[in-house]
Amino acid sequence: MSEWISVAEIFGENVFNDAVMQERLPKKTYKELKKTIEEGKELQAATADVIAHEMKEWAIEKGATHYSHWFQPLTGATAEKHDSFISAPKSDGKILMEFSGKELIKGEPDASSFPSGGLRSTFEARGYTAWDCTSPAFVKKSPDGKRSILYIPTAFCSYTGEALDQKTPLLRSMEAINKQSIRLLRLFGNTTSQKVTPSVGVEQEYFLVDREKYLKRKDLVFTGRTLFGANPPKGQELDDHYFGAIRERIAAFMTDVNEELWKMGVAAKTQHNEVAPGQHELAPIYAQCNVAVDHNQLIMETLKKVAYRHNLQCLLHEKPFEGVNGSGKHNNWSLSTDTGVNLLEPGDTPHENAQFLLFLCAVIKAADEHQDLLRLSVATAGNDHRLGANEAPPAIISVFLGDELAEILKAIEEDRPYDSKEKEVMKIGAHVLPKFPKDTTD
Repeated sequence: MSEWISVAEIFGENVFNDAVMQERLPKKTYKELKKTIEEGKELQAATADVIAHEMKEWAIEKGATHYSHWFQPLTGATAEKHDSFISAPKSDGKILMEFSGKELIKGEPDASSFPSGGLRSTFEARGYTAWDCTSPAFVKKSPDGKRSILYIPTAFCSYTGEALDQKTPLLRSMEAINKQSIRLLRLFGNTTSQKVTPSVGVEQEYFLVDREKYLKRKDLVFTGRTLFGANPPKGQELDDHYFGAIRERIAAFMTDVNEELWKMGVAAKTQHNEVAPGQHELAPIYAQCNVAVDHNQLIMETLKKVAYRHNLQCLLHEKPFEGVNGSGKHNNWSLSTDTGVNLLEPGDTPHENAQFLLFLCAVIKAADEHQDLLRLSVATAGNDHRLGANEAPPAIISVFLGDELAEILKAIEEDRPYDSKEKEVMKIGAHVLPKFPKDTTD
């Protein structure tokens, strides 16, 4: 790591992003790819060949020798199989470096050894990885640091089309939300918006412990959490670790994490000490839902990898230590149009914003009717250790609106006018401190 870095210069330097595609792809090819990304148009084979060639050339310039379809099977981790760019040797014994459109858009991994929920017999082994062109490809250094790998985000399904991963259901849900949201917008006379996309900001909490001490605790090594032992002499009783000064060793770790993530296009923004001793948090800027999920996988992987370099161990278990704060992955979710409108933004006069109120009620109704699915989506062994304790919500699904929105909906329910109140000014009691309007809820 260099002593001084320019974030603007290194951000996204290892990503085959929109700027790179505009620069390297022929205009016609770039326009066709953008139609696929934004409108779901089918990508022609000839177009895929051009994209694959330029992606390969860009990756080789970054030191890549292999490419990998990167996917998220039902194992709780990512999966990858590396194939080199080399083709069959020529008659003179030399080889060519090739990458076709077919290899870009489709892979054929063995699906028999991944969890499938009993969808098919073991001997029905074939599965497919399919390129998710809405999440940009990126380059990462190999574990030995001597070469790079081109990673292509993909979905993973069985030979008969069943989802065998986390990405496929997510993309299906995004399409369903887009379809119904556009239908509602048309009812309000909106004819300009063509797409509605869920946006997610995934905060990641984690613990860092000294690696030598970690290796002495076999329960931590094998399960990710302590199963026995005495309580520490000092816990979080004084609340002094939360937002406390970051120690130099941890700050150096965070600096390396940020630099790696920025190069891969992950907009890591916030870092701070969390409640428990040894606990910290990293929060990126929100992104399109499937991209944000891919980024969170990169964040977790990078945290663990960089910790190892600093002789630390990163613990991502939701409750690694009994008696102190557990780690959450907070999910800040919203819906945005392709014209830049946040559909869950109340505005200055939410009681007059019929479009906002309709989308708000739709979300409330969805949470009420499908609370079992929402609960199941976070019901893991690790998270169940965290839920219900002092630092976590109980294991139920609920919606909290705040005083103003709750009063607005109550007025609608009772068919009476809403008596809007002016925003209260925050008064702290010292004239040198600024006065500003309070939010409508805490």
